[in-house]
Amino acid sequence: MSHTENTLALLKAAQSAPLPDAIAKAFTQAAGLVNYDLEPAAKNLYPVLTPLRNKIPRVKGNGGTATNWKSITGVNVTNVRPGVSEGNRGGIITTSVVDKTAAYRGIGLEDNVSFEADYAAEGFDNAKAKAVLGLLNSTMIQEERVILGGNNSIALGTTPTPTLAASASGGTLANQTLSVICVALSLVAAREGTVSGGLTIGGTRTNADGSTDTVNGGYAAKSANATVAVTGPTGSATATVAIVNGAVSYAWYWGAAGSEVLGAITAINTVAITATASGTQAATALLAGDKSQDALAFDGLLTQIFAGGSGAYNVALPTGAAGVGTALTSDGAGGINEIDNAFGSFWDGYRLSPDIMYVSGTTLLAMNKLVIANGGAPLIRFGMDTGGARIDAGTVIGTYLNKITNKQVKVEVHPDMPGGMIVFYSDGVPYPLSGVGNILQIKSRREYYQVEWPLRTRRYEYGVYADELLQNYFPPAFGVLKNIKV
Repeated sequence: MSHTENTLALLKAAQSAPLPDAIAKAFTQAAGLVNYDLEPAAKNLYPVLTPLRNKIPRVKGNGGTATNWKSITGVNVTNVRPGVSEGNRGGIITTSVVDKTAAYRGIGLEDNVSFEADYAAEGFDNAKAKAVLGLLNSTMIQEERVILGGNNSIALGTTPTPTLAASASGGTLANQTLSVICVALSLVAAREGTVSGGLTIGGTRTNADGSTDTVNGGYAAKSANATVAVTGPTGSATATVAIVNGAVSYAWYWGAAGSEVLGAITAINTVAITATASGTQAATALLAGDKSQDALAFDGLLTQIFAGGSGAYNVALPTGAAGVGTALTSDGAGGINEIDNAFGSFWDGYRLSPDIMYVSGTTLLAMNKLVIANGGAPLIRFGMDTGGARIDAGTVIGTYLNKITNKQVKVEVHPDMPGGMIVFYSDGVPYPLSGVGNILQIKSRREYYQVEWPLRTRRYEYGVYADELLQNYFPPAFGVLKNIKV
């Protein structure tokens, strides 16, 4: 008892005395008992922009490996005249019928969550649910890119050899024999490629189950190199290549022969070379041969427009000045000549008008600047209010008037549209009794589905898949204007 009483007395004395400075200073906001104020559930701060996937109707397929249909594309295509003589019958017309087919392709991605990751997320968020949500969003984002530019059928071939011209001014190139190689790019290569990171090489992909697939980079076979003598130290050069059908961009490699590296990716078929290439990817790193087609994808809208004999509007602006390109031009009355020409072609050939023009942000800025600058009389109408002295700077094209049909055509930015290109899109066919409900539709043998695979390691493994194709009943209702300087 005496020991216990002594211990309690010492404890009371210690509690009544002030803490030593060393102990008092040890407990601070930075190192003490501080609550971790973490809001529950991780925030999904990434864009899921899929305007075509959201817009295009989806219908159920009917088995098989492909869908097939017949299109009547013309009646009396030889223009037999209607006059008849007394008692006789009329002339015989010719009807144009085209057989169409589109093959199904599977799409899908996989992810996994380790047991430990699942334990650690308890009380904060559902790691397995987040993994599946991320998979669904990722699949939709990639699906959008296939809908726009999936390329199963068009081989870009070998990129033509560039034509070069040198100047002793306009740049920082030293005395040298400059060698240039060009590579034509499909949408997937243009979308993934950067000067600093290079093009996606492609090759063999190992899948979640250990199987392998060949995945192409989406680029044409590189051109033969062309050379030109440059006089420094303020030298420059231009390179121009013949336009490649199906290409949306061009990658340019330059330097000493055999050591060319990536220096530019352009939306047009010409480039100005004013300095040493800033990239690191060598032209020799690209795989030999044409790697533009994707056997695992269905043909997207651009590919169906580019296809020979499609009837779609497929026009590239001429090269123009080497290293500069050709820009859109004003009609002097608030319009753009090249767009009006496209509308004229749609009307003259098929008596229709597109409903939407899809563009990139840079293309929209170029269009907007041209329309506002006008090049003629001030025919732009502005709506003004009397809400005070505040000035709201800037204007933007929301619609563009088709002067032939007097129809307002929407102008919308698409997140995956390359610069220097306008895609004309129609919501339907204006012909009575056409038999076409959806002019464009996603036909699926199997809509999105989730698979939780049996355990084989201490990981929960998930896949999100679909099986589908893009069916376009009338390609002439769509079109592309490309090779635009922006």
